[in-house]
Amino acid sequence: MKPEELPPAEGRFAGTVRVGEKGQIVIPKGARDLFGIKPGDTLLLLADVNQGIAIVRQDVFDQFIAQAMPPAGPPPEPAEGGTQP
Repeated sequence: MKPEELPPAEGRFAGTVRVGEKGQIVIPKGARDLFGIKPGDTLLLLADVNQGIAIVRQDVFDQFIAQAMPPAGPPPEPAEGGTQP
């Protein structure tokens, strides 16, 4: 069996897409199913000239930001008899 005939490993997807005249691509059904992408979902596109393009569901990115940047605690109390610097 040729390597290109082997299915991708569990939890992975490999395929090709063609860019249309308006710069649009269609995300293949196998990838949409794998990542639970539904019509109307918002996706975040990240691009780096050296590393390429990544597409992430907005809710996954929101969870990442929430963990990386948790809400700040209450502001510090001003010093007694003075104002806050």
